[in-house]
Amino acid sequence: MIISGVEEAGRGPVIGPMVMVIAAVDEKNEFKLKAMGVKDSKMLTPEQRERLYNEIKDLCKFEMVKIQPDEIDAAVLSEETNLNWLEADHSVVLINKLRPDKVILDCPSTNIKAYKEHILKKLDYKPILVVEHKADVKYTIVGAASILAKVSRDHEIKKLKAKYGVDFGSGYPSDPLTVEFVSKNFDKYPFFRQSWETWQHAKKHGGQKKLGEF
Repeated sequence: MIISGVEEAGRGPVIGPMVMVIAAVDEKNEFKLKAMGVKDSKMLTPEQRERLYNEIKDLCKFEMVKIQPDEIDAAVLSEETNLNWLEADHSVVLINKLRPDKVILDCPSTNIKAYKEHILKKLDYKPILVVEHKADVKYTIVGAASILAKVSRDHEIKKLKAKYGVDFGSGYPSDPLTVEFVSKNFDKYPFFRQSWETWQHAKKHGGQKKLGEF
């Protein structure tokens, strides 16, 4: 049986893409992931994640999608959808590409039943589907997907910093460096999630400041 895990990285930042990954492996080889030290990416150091990233890619089949800020904004600001359904729809695309026998998803929604039904309805085949909270902690294959997603997201952030010659910290609203960067540069770069409160506040504050200067 081919088992797989689906996980994202970068759901919360105000800067950069969200990366989603499905990783799949023959169930009889899952022990190899455990032997490598695969677990939820948040429980590993950056150095450990980088090492495991290459080892996981050698052992597992995987598919990845990078969801850019404009697509995230469209989902968040829409009356018909939200970030959870955007994640669900991309999960469907990833699952349909690999078509594993069993899929385990880390569910972002409080309504697990509705989230599972939404995905099953859109899949073009019927795998065994497990949808749980904290699946990245409970299941090694989901941990593998979380590592691929996290390292790929980190690489994307490094590329943005190099391309624009800036340092905005982690990109998360909890990072003071990020908040300061957004407040000073909200209208200068295309990598912001404009639906985020951090960006909206910076725009409002910056706009008021500019008006007061006249």
